[in-house]
Amino acid sequence: MGHRLSKIVTRTGDAGTTGLGDGSRVPKDSARIEAIGAVDELNSCVGAVLVEALPDDVRELLTDVQHDLFDLGGELSIPGHEAMTDAHVARLEDAVERYNEDLPRLKEFILPGGMRAAALAHVARTVCRRAERAVVALAGTEKVSVPVRVYLNRLSDLLFVLARVLNRAGGAPDVLWQKGRVRGDAPR
Repeated sequence: MGHRLSKIVTRTGDAGTTGLGDGSRVPKDSARIEAIGAVDELNSCVGAVLVEALPDDVRELLTDVQHDLFDLGGELSIPGHEAMTDAHVARLEDAVERYNEDLPRLKEFILPGGMRAAALAHVARTVCRRAERAVVALAGTEKVSVPVRVYLNRLSDLLFVLARVLNRAGGAPDVLWQKGRVRGDAPR
């Protein structure tokens, strides 16, 4: 970042291309830019969760995730560069196990909802799944490191678990899916 964003309007993308971190230019609708954009959107969704009232440990974890996602986006923006490691993935796996162990076992699917922070975590989870699909599509034509793909997969798991944790912390139950419910029926 030679100019460190000192000039925001550059007009260099007006013709439908954008610059990568290595100086090359690619079309704005390329698979690489789609993946980078989805990861950027995911990071914004995590930021939306972070403005909510959260337990300190969840806030710290999600702040670390935001930094990881910035590194992950950086890796995607510089073909051949590797920033994500197995250690990033292991940290998420440990967090999923740690937070999930105290939650009640699920016997039904749950719907996104409950507390606002939990609902936002579910939104982040779905955007994470889309980012993962975009990265997998990119990996079909270009090299993408394994830790990038696995990190996004684990992060969606973590966001699901954290949504449940946030509902529990806020005193709200999981919103259970009711099989066979007809619209207008009262919940049973």
